[in-house]
Amino acid sequence: MDEKLKLLANDIVEKIWKGVKKEKRNNFYKLGKTIGIGADGSPTSYIDQVAEDIAISILEKSDVRVNLLSEEKGFVDFGGKYVFVLDPVDGTRNAYRGIPFYSVSLAIGTSKISDVDYGIVKNIPTGDVFTAEKHHGAFLNNTRVRVCEVPSTDMLSSISLGKNYTPRAGVLSKKGNVRSYGAASLEMCLVAISALDYYFVGRNILRVVDIAAATLIVREAGGIVKTIAGDDLDMEFDVTGRTSVVATCSEALFKDLLPKA
Repeated sequence: MDEKLKLLANDIVEKIWKGVKKEKRNNFYKLGKTIGIGADGSPTSYIDQVAEDIAISILEKSDVRVNLLSEEKGFVDFGGKYVFVLDPVDGTRNAYRGIPFYSVSLAIGTSKISDVDYGIVKNIPTGDVFTAEKHHGAFLNNTRVRVCEVPSTDMLSSISLGKNYTPRAGVLSKKGNVRSYGAASLEMCLVAISALDYYFVGRNILRVVDIAAATLIVREAGGIVKTIAGDDLDMEFDVTGRTSVVATCSEALFKDLLPKA
């Protein structure tokens, strides 16, 4: 991966992090205000727009030509070979409700998740940074991380419930200890560092911008990322697509979770 691309990606993530923190301090009660409709058809909140505008401003001024796929604008062609797949604020509801669990997520690839070469997920409230480069491992704050070799006997998971409930999610939610944090990129990164044994979203609700970076991070940490059908997760760079996600520490655990997949 070109070092200039990685430096540009990290610069964008860092400036979004600073910009969101500033808005939280100065304009907290504006963060959740709906100001439009994004390219994927979902409402655009004030904080999403602020964060995306930071990225676009940097890319417009950059000598490095790279395209952008983002939640609000969709695909923006800057004449580059590579695409920055960006979720400016993953966990928007957490951000504007004051729940300290949301991130900025950025992946670098050309057309789909399977060709992503580099990914960054930054936990905005804590400042922790998860990164991965294909064939070079996954890292938390520059320290290499791995998924758990064997799931805990007292399993800890994050399962999407509520309006995203599925019968299988209901069954799994009765086993072990369950959390549901509301920011897919960070929840997947928690699998990568063995904080969670698995992450389960049974409905087709997640977009490529939500999970492109985190998918690489989990896989480079030795984990598995599949759909509930049992297929290795892959998505084109298109904000209208949706998928289910099961991220686990091992193939064996996946088969235990979904024995018929």
